[in-house]
Amino acid sequence: MKVQIFSFLIILFSLSAKSQTTIKGTVIDDLGDTVIGANVLIEDSYDGTSTEVDGTFSFETSELGSKNLIVTYLGFKDFITEIELDGTALTIDVKLKPSAALLKEVIITAGSFEASDEKKGVVLSSLDIVTTAGASADIAGALNTLPGTQRVGETGQLFVRGGAAYETKTFIDGMRVQNPYNSTVPDIPSRNRFSPFLFKGTLFSTGGYSAEYGQALSSALILNSVDVAPESTTGISLMSIGGGLSHTHATEKTSIALSANYMNLGPYVNLVPQNRDWEDPVQALSGQLIFRHKTTETGIFKLHTDVSRSWMKFSYADYENVGEQVGLSLENKNIYVNTTYSDLLNDKWSYRLGASYADNNDDIDQTFSLSSAEKTMQGKFTLTNFVSDNVTIKVGAELINNKYDENYKDPSQEFISKLDENYMAGFLESDIYFNRKIAMKVGLRLERSNLLDEYNLAPRLSLAYKTGEGAQMSIAYGRFYQTPENEFLRYDTGLEFESADHYIINYQKIINKRVFRIEGYYKNYDSLVKFNPERPWELNNQGDGYARGVDLFFRDRKTVKYGDYWISYSFLDTERDYRDFPSPAAPFFASAHNGSVVYKHWVPKITTSLGITYSFASGRPYNDPNLDTFQSEKTRAYQDLSISASYLTNVLRNFTIFYISISNVPGFKQSFGFRYAPSPDANGNFPSFEVKPDASRFFFIGVFMNIGQKFERREQTKPE
Repeated sequence: MKVQIFSFLIILFSLSAKSQTTIKGTVIDDLGDTVIGANVLIEDSYDGTSTEVDGTFSFETSELGSKNLIVTYLGFKDFITEIELDGTALTIDVKLKPSAALLKEVIITAGSFEASDEKKGVVLSSLDIVTTAGASADIAGALNTLPGTQRVGETGQLFVRGGAAYETKTFIDGMRVQNPYNSTVPDIPSRNRFSPFLFKGTLFSTGGYSAEYGQALSSALILNSVDVAPESTTGISLMSIGGGLSHTHATEKTSIALSANYMNLGPYVNLVPQNRDWEDPVQALSGQLIFRHKTTETGIFKLHTDVSRSWMKFSYADYENVGEQVGLSLENKNIYVNTTYSDLLNDKWSYRLGASYADNNDDIDQTFSLSSAEKTMQGKFTLTNFVSDNVTIKVGAELINNKYDENYKDPSQEFISKLDENYMAGFLESDIYFNRKIAMKVGLRLERSNLLDEYNLAPRLSLAYKTGEGAQMSIAYGRFYQTPENEFLRYDTGLEFESADHYIINYQKIINKRVFRIEGYYKNYDSLVKFNPERPWELNNQGDGYARGVDLFFRDRKTVKYGDYWISYSFLDTERDYRDFPSPAAPFFASAHNGSVVYKHWVPKITTSLGITYSFASGRPYNDPNLDTFQSEKTRAYQDLSISASYLTNVLRNFTIFYISISNVPGFKQSFGFRYAPSPDANGNFPSFEVKPDASRFFFIGVFMNIGQKFERREQTKPE
């Protein structure tokens, strides 16, 4: 019996040994690097192991037949392969593919400053814009603290990397905004028409932007509006320059918001001494309707309607008759409607449809009268195909009809101009993620102007390489076209597109709530409009120019507890030979050095946010016709030190913010150049007057109450 039992055990051991299968191999990632600590196992069993420091693995299993071998590692897709287990040793080498999230850690940053729900902290959020001292809650004012922009205080608009204000376009939910700024007259700065709180994401491209967008030689400000409001609220605002009332009604899938605002600078200018003789200070009435509806889990319909009317009247020095005043008045009426619908067709396709309408009317009266009306209608669609985790393709088209009518009349003459433009464009663009370190965006845009009777083809290319944790290099190239401005087309519709080529190289590192970026660029302008000042109606496209420079940006939200600051600096070298320039020279809006330091501090004990901003810009060139040289004079260097404070509390159990800001606290003398008469006086000199701010400082006080909402005091955190 003992011999039989012993023989049975030997046979059983032999059979068991034969059923043991050895599985070994190596695990590498998409870059060819060995993967340490990956889990390797047989599905539905306890057999498996982890990879060693050299990426190898080896284990034995007693399982038999067809089984799945699974390899898992954080940040990568699971690797699954079917194997046959029959006691024969297996060698399996595995190459893991990164997950979609890991792939998209490398993003195109050349020429782009982005802040959104997905990329918080990259640059500026809506709250950043509102709480930046000196910005006065204006989008352009806050963006002027970023590198690549130039301070041009007499306009209040965005001037980017040697480009004029008209070279920067604003887009809301993919739709171009024809008149993003309030209408004004020379030497009185304007504001962006839209509140920063309307938007959940901001992409400020200082160059090299996507093929989806066109008609901007220098820059694109791309704003993505908020979705369905989370709750119903009623808001009241009382300010030193006006007030407003708003109400939002929200359900699970729908929200509708109505608001009305009134602004009147009259009481303010009566209290604060002005450098301008106001007869009827700026007043404005505006109203908004914002409707949002989620049609499905992924589909959303958006409607934004904005109606406004503003007017002003003042007197200023007549440089043709020294010592005398000239009266000037402006009245503006503006309507803007933007509607979009976006949804998924299936798990591979998404689409967005959009339509917008803008109607802007300006009436100016001086010793002449000038009435202009511009109506713009736009339709657009985009289709996006998610080919794979690595490849996305977007295709789309848009049609814009723009009608511009202008009537100029003075005691001796009258001119009527009418322009009717049909602009069409189509684009194709792809995002390609080669691996976790290399990504590319390549696009092509085809445009046609019916008014110019001309086509163009604009290629775009961007490439990013991840150099380390949170760090990457990017390069970008793009050709950009823009239709000449209406002031030139009214003389000659036979002009060509103006164009600019952008070359950009960028390094950016984001780690531990700190951002550092440095970017160099070169822009080559061609086919710019040029004319003889003695015959301004004789136009051509023989102008050209260049802009080159370096931008630096650093933001730190980690080092100082409750503190947040950023530092930006830009160097710009630019010249143009365009318009009435007799020779190449730097334009009036270009300053060689621009810098800003912004600091914000949250004080939890008193629930108050404090802010301070210092801005500097070297002198800008201007031309003195009394001299033989052209554009040889420079303005005084620009300096501004602004402060702000926001106190958060509850008033009658309603969340309330008390806000105060003061610009140019030290009273730095600011000069924006001189205006010269078009002809000399009896002594042969060209009379002039200096362009200065309306006041040395600007004071703003506001109280903002959200009825029904309550502020919860928390000692250790900042308010969201």
